[in-house]
Amino acid sequence: MTNLRISEWKKLPVSLAELCIDTTLRCGQSFRWKKLDNDEWSLALHGRILSLKQDATHLHYRSIRPASALPLTPPASSRATQAESLGDGEDTEALVKHYLNLSPDLSSMYEQWSSADPNFKKRAPKFTGVRILKQDPWEALLGFICSSNNNISRISQMVNNLCLHYGPLIGHINELPFHDFPTPKALTGPRVEAHLRELGFGYRAGYIAKTAAIVAKEKPEGWLDGLCNRNDEPDQKLPPGGREGYRHAHEQLLELQGVGPKVADCVCLMGLGWGDAVPVDTHVWQIAQRDYKFGKGKHKSLTKATYDAVGDHFRQLWGIEAGWAHSVLFAADLKTFSERLKTKVEVDVDEVKIKQEDGMILEEKKVVVKREYVIEGTKDENQYSFEDEKLDKLPMKVESSRSQRAKRRRVV
Repeated sequence: MTNLRISEWKKLPVSLAELCIDTTLRCGQSFRWKKLDNDEWSLALHGRILSLKQDATHLHYRSIRPASALPLTPPASSRATQAESLGDGEDTEALVKHYLNLSPDLSSMYEQWSSADPNFKKRAPKFTGVRILKQDPWEALLGFICSSNNNISRISQMVNNLCLHYGPLIGHINELPFHDFPTPKALTGPRVEAHLRELGFGYRAGYIAKTAAIVAKEKPEGWLDGLCNRNDEPDQKLPPGGREGYRHAHEQLLELQGVGPKVADCVCLMGLGWGDAVPVDTHVWQIAQRDYKFGKGKHKSLTKATYDAVGDHFRQLWGIEAGWAHSVLFAADLKTFSERLKTKVEVDVDEVKIKQEDGMILEEKKVVVKREYVIEGTKDENQYSFEDEKLDKLPMKVESSRSQRAKRRRVV
């Protein structure tokens, strides 16, 4: 890497119960994080490459910036303005805390949701540390427009292509380019829609081009940012259907191309900070039928009325951060995380013990030692679809410098 300013690794005391980046960054909230060597996650964000890694007690972070400052993007939102006015080290720490939404006491929230809901109490303990990110609203909007009838792998490819072709290059890590997210204006050119179709966006190309034109040319500057939740007080009254600000933001988003109720709720929850937004897709609908007695009577199918009823049920059950609690169950139910493979490997090791005395072999004994290894892994998250779930077999690799024969069997 040349012409880049690379900070030292710094750390914040954060337990895995309060944040698990391996779950949070790949459970379908954000689609730009890349996992590099040494379990390091990186993306370009607000004019820098932000890298994260984690151990049991700390979150480690560093930033990589161009030697000459670039205009911070995307200007569609000003949520990081305060952080960006600080010095390099301070503003990166502020950005990390803001983006990962580290202020709420997550353990207490899990306890609250568990006391209100036996199903949450049953399923959530293995999936601690799931946080709702505070992403830029514009990025969340386009990411979830791309999510319609799509899977995480393809969504990530589309979002990466948006950045690669229309976002500013920030730098490289091991020759891998990192581009910041494009501005609305960057996606308003005359050939954008046609180009996106060439890149494989399909019908979503038109939605993106038209939405970018609306945000860049028709809406006032800062319009999306103005829809954000500014009140994080946990004791707010939660009326039926959610708070007025959430309902207003939801209605505003529905006016955009390619935005239906589910996409609007995803943006409200993961881009605008409205915790009472509860996105209901076919996967959440299956959870509602299986665990919360939906799917009968007037709520037999997922109609608009049923969509609203599921959201209201969860809001009444979990309170003002119902969307956050719902996302924990969403992650816990993904086979990406929940279908963990445990493979027991029995290895026979032949050892020859030789007792020597004055160069003479006095005794030779063959010993068979049996050792058991347990290998755990998860299936590729890219196989999860927002409409369907597919499982591939996890390849198993056994390495032992002393093993000569390995008997493998799957444990179901």
